[in-house]
Formats: sequence, C-alpha cells, structure tokens
Amino acid sequence: MNMQRRDEHLLDERIADLLTQEATEGLGPTELAELDRLLARFPGSDRDALQSTAAAVMLAGEFDAEPLPAALRGRLVEQGRQWLRESATAVLPAANVASLPAARASRAAKTPAHHLGWWAAAAAVLLAVVGWYPRLANTPTQSVVQTPTPPAPSAAQRREDLLKAVPADRLVRWDWATTKDPAGVGASGDVVWDPVTQKGYMRFVGLQANDAKSMQYQLWIFDADRDDRYPVDGGVFDVPAGRTEVVVPIDARLAVAKPALFAVTAEKPGGVVVSSRERIVVLAKPATA
Repeated sequence: MNMQRRDEHLLDERIADLLTQEATEGLGPTELAELDRLLARFPGSDRDALQSTAAAVMLAGEFDAEPLPAALRGRLVEQGRQWLRESATAVLPAANVASLPAARASRAAKTPAHHLGWWAAAAAVLLAVVGWYPRLANTPTQSVVQTPTPPAPSAAQRREDLLKAVPADRLVRWDWATTKDPAGVGASGDVVWDPVTQKGYMRFVGLQANDAKSMQYQLWIFDADRDDRYPVDGGVFDVPAGRTEVVVPIDARLAVAKPALFAVTAEKPGGVVVSSRERIVVLAKPATA
C-alpha cells in the first residue's frame, strides 16, 4: 500500500512538472508524448484546467518571493482548503455534485479521486497566496498600541512619600532660617532627612532664582560625628526663574548618621570641594539647639 502511494505521488509530481512546463515554456515532442501517455491513464481528466492550475501555482511561487510567516501561511492554506470543500472541487457524493453548476459538477465528477488530492493541495496553496495575500498586503497595518510609560514621580511627590513612610521619631525635619545674604531674603521652607535610608529633600519658598552661569547653590550637611571644618557635600542645585516653590533632592556624597546642621551657600558654577562660607544663604538646625 505504501509503495502504491509513493508511486502515485511520483506520478503526480511528474505530471505537474510537465503541465507547468507545457503552460510556461512549451514541451518538445518527447515530453509531450510522455505527458499524453501519463494523462491517458486518467480518462476524463480536464487537461486545460490542470494546465492552468499548474501555471498558476508556478506563478504564485514567483509572486511569493518573500515567504509568508509560517503561522500566516498555515492559516491561509486552511482557508483555501475550506474554500475547496465548500466549492466541491474535491471528491463529492453524487448528490452534492448534482447540485453544482453543470461545468463544475462535470469536472468534479470526472477527475480521478487520487489525482484530485494533489491538485486540491496545490489549489489550496494557490488560493491562499494569490487570493488572500494581496488583500492582506493592501490592508493598512494597524499601529501597535503602546501603553504610555507613567511619568516618574516629581521630587515633591517623593518628599511626600518619604514623610508618610518614615516614623516621626526617626525623621529629621527642620525649618530654614535666613541670613543677611540677599539671595535668601524672605525665603522659607524646610529640610527633611532620613538617617536610615540616607534620603532627604529640601523645600524652598521664595528663594531667589540663580543664573547657573555665574552662581549655583550648594548644600552642606554638618554631622555630629565629623569635624565641623569638613561638612558633607549635599549637592549643587538651581532655582529656576518664576518658581515660587521648589523641592530639591539631597545628594549626599557621604553617609550622614547624626545631622546637626544644614547650610546652603552660594558658590561658583559646579560647586566647590571646600566652601569659604562667605555666602551662607539659609540654615536649618534643631529648634532646641
């Protein structure tokens, strides 16, 4: 049985090759005689229809120079086969054949059953590639809907989160006090610091805006366990023009376990390693100190 199926498959392939060549290039006397001999084994087969299908399948292969994705091809081939089943272009019971238009019923009834299997598969691929692919190719590509990335929380929001997360008996929260420096006149706000997470924020209201090309603010944190001559650098920052209130994250260069004083100075752009403390703008320290 397996040998018979293999022989039939080889026979179908040879017929397909000869029909394709006849439809596209023409056959020489030898090949033409071979094709006539092979088709004679299938009385009643529609040579014109088979030849047209062979040519179309060949053209479909050229059309589909870029292979379809496997999943898409499988889906389209199945749609082609479904069309074949609905159109009765495979072997049908006599009652179904009789219900078809005369030409189609005649062709379905006359084409040999085992031969129809190969051509049904070829026609299915043909319908899939030629019939459906152009529709898909011409369908506007749907844009991928991307979920927008939520914006990062602002410094003000992170400050509020810190206030909620850190116990009151652990959190350092001191108000700013102004000096005689003109940049700090009328300024207020506070500084919050968590010694455990080493996170903190400065909030300023009414601090004078600065020109970053000529001057920047710099925070200094005095630690009770360190020499007062060497406070910890808390980072350089700016106050934009037109901003009444600003919140600035503290960027401490070293760990600060026991803050004793926070001081903001006016320094050259980029800050300094050691401040001369000539321009101390605002200070924050414990109320009892």
